[in-house]
This record gives sequence, C-alpha cells and structure tokens, in this order.
Amino acid sequence: MSRLAVALTTAGTLVFTLGGLMTFTACSSEEPGKAKTRATPSTASGKPSAQPAAPHGNAAPQINGLPGMPPVLDPNDLYAADRPNQLADAVKNFPSRVYVPNTESDTVSVIDPATYKVIETIKVGDQPQHVVPSWDMKTLWVNNDLGNTLTPLDPATGKIGPTVDVHDPYNLYFTPDGKHAIVMASADHELVFRDAHTMKAVKHLPVACDGVNHTDFSPDGRYFIVSCEFDATLLKVDTEKMEIIARQKLPGHHMMPQDVKISPDGKTWYIADMMSHGVWVMDGDKFDKPRLVPTGKGAHGLYISRDSKYMYISNRGEGSITLWEFTPGAENGGRIKTKWHIPGGGSPDMGGVSADGKVLWLSGRYDSEVYAIDTTDGHLIARIKVGRGPHGLAVYPQPGRYSLGHTGIFR
Repeated sequence: MSRLAVALTTAGTLVFTLGGLMTFTACSSEEPGKAKTRATPSTASGKPSAQPAAPHGNAAPQINGLPGMPPVLDPNDLYAADRPNQLADAVKNFPSRVYVPNTESDTVSVIDPATYKVIETIKVGDQPQHVVPSWDMKTLWVNNDLGNTLTPLDPATGKIGPTVDVHDPYNLYFTPDGKHAIVMASADHELVFRDAHTMKAVKHLPVACDGVNHTDFSPDGRYFIVSCEFDATLLKVDTEKMEIIARQKLPGHHMMPQDVKISPDGKTWYIADMMSHGVWVMDGDKFDKPRLVPTGKGAHGLYISRDSKYMYISNRGEGSITLWEFTPGAENGGRIKTKWHIPGGGSPDMGGVSADGKVLWLSGRYDSEVYAIDTTDGHLIARIKVGRGPHGLAVYPQPGRYSLGHTGIFR
C-alpha cells in the first residue's frame, strides 16, 4: 500500500474519477511499512563553488544573508541570476537534456530537447522521485526513495556513479550557503541535514507532521518554509540552527500542500495545494494565516519565468497550467493572467523551464509522458512517451549561480 493510501485512509478520504483513477494522489507513492535501515553514506560530490554574475534591477538595501551564502544580486528580484541562457562556467558546456525519473519503472528517461525524443533510458534505484541539481550544479542526484539511495549522475557525460546510501530520500534541497543537503525524509517524519559533499548525516530533525515534502528559502537564506502534504501542516525552520521555529495548520479541511515558492521580490510565499485546487498566499516573515487563491484542480508545481514576471502553476487534476502574473505591492503579490489547457487532457506534475525560457517542461504523472509547452502562448509543442509514473524531472543545465535543490531552484 502506498504512503498516500495509508494517509488518506487514516483521514477517511479517497477521491476517484469516474474511470476509477485516483485524481489526487500525493507527490510520491512511498510505502511507510517497508523496512528501512539507516545507512552511512560513502562517497563525495566535490567542493561547491558559486559563479559570480552582474547585478540587475534598481538599487536597494543589501540583504544580510546567511553566513557563507553568495550575496543577493538584486533585493528586488531573487531570480536575477536566472535570466535566459545566463549559464555559469560550471555548467555552460553541459549538453542540454531533460532528465525524467520514472517512479514505477525505476528508470530515468533522458530527452534531447532539440528533437523532443528520448535518447537514453538509465536504470536506477527503487522508486526514483526527483532529479536534483547539487548546490555547486556539477552533479544531478536521483532520489531513489524506496531504494534508500541517491544515484549521482554526471550532466557532462550522462553517466551515473556509485550510489550513496541515504535513508528515505523522497526529496532533496541544499542550504543557501552550500553547507548542508536537506533530505525530506517523508516516511521517517524527519528533515535530515547532511554534509552537502559527503551526504553524511549531521542532524536528524523530527518534524511531527505527515508527508514532509517541498520547501523554499527566505531572501536572506536564514529560514525556509516546508509543506507537509498529508496533514496540511506548514513548518518554518531556522537554517543555521536547524530547528523548527514555527508551525501552523492550513485552515479548512482536506488540504494537501505541495510545492513552495517565494515571489521575486521576496515578500510573498505561495504553496500549491492539490485538494484545495489553488495556491495559499502568505507573508513568510510574519508566518501569518495563509489565504487561498483558486487556480485549478489539483494545483501542484510552481515555476518562475526567466524574466521573473510570471509563475507557472501546474494543475495536475485538470491538465492545465495557470499563468500567474507577479505584481509587487498588489494583493496576493499578483493575479491570474490566463490558463493554458493541454489538448486532450493530461496530468502535469513537476518540471522546469528551459535555459532560454521558451519551453516549460512538465512530467505527466498518470500518463507516462512528458509535456513541452510553449511559454509565449501556452500551446503544446510535444508530448513524449516515457516510463511509468514520471515525476520530478529536471531540465538541465539552467541559469543561476547555485542550486537550492528540488528539480532546480536557482539563485
């Protein structure tokens, strides 16, 4: 039985379509009852480095960042380093690829975005959930959740290295200073802080919530906000102290928070919610009560455009993408501009934006396919067949100086 089935059975809630397909599953299908043993990692990924870039935007007071964190380029735009094709030296010679973890096939499909074809299928561990760029951007980590391992993939050669023993790696993030990896150990109900290079455990932080899932970091990197999908809890965590400093439940019933993203100006936080069919909006500094903005059935993934003007919201339950327009100072930090529908439907899940910003790539979780969507008008460029259960795909390389993890959060 999947970890979602256990959680929803406990809650007494299962939602099915008329055809019998579960419409709102979790971001993964982990098995909490499966025996796991904690292991000590054995390999390293190399010393991280950050690529400098020129500042953007208007002058503003500098942000007093987490010690060791690269300086914020533009306090008015946290994504200033993510402009089209602004590739760091460390990644500029990597071939452009889309890496798709197929959770039910235990493989990674490799797509050439120039041809929209799968050029290779790589066997990895049990139930790969996400492909995650390392902080220094030199390694892609495949999160083999039920396999209790990470598989390192070299984006320069496309070759995989020896697996690293990491318990319950559902998702993976990195602190802005490059010091720690943060494993979202969902079944273990922990955040596990690990050395970002060796993956050796530094601290196990019990979260006392079900389905610890996604996160993003404050502008200064000193805290991050985490979603727990199975009991609708949000956590606020001190990055340096590695401690939970606040928590709250989302208001209402039957919520399932997913992806977390901060606005370019750093003032507004968004949390996608599959069961509430929209995004929760809140002030992260105040950690106040969130308010819900409906966006579409099964709202799931959140991705920022290369010009920092828009956020793409994948609505997995209805086969659409909501285009959110940022408006600094406005209510909710912006508004819905339009919605794009995938012809014939689909199940858009996790993904990322191409280096040039022209294509949004999303996995089709229930349909064994990947969608390439034109970001100018939302039309479907291609749908590509992959393995079963495609999930957290990574478009690589992408612009930016360093990676905060997941499928590619770059600063």
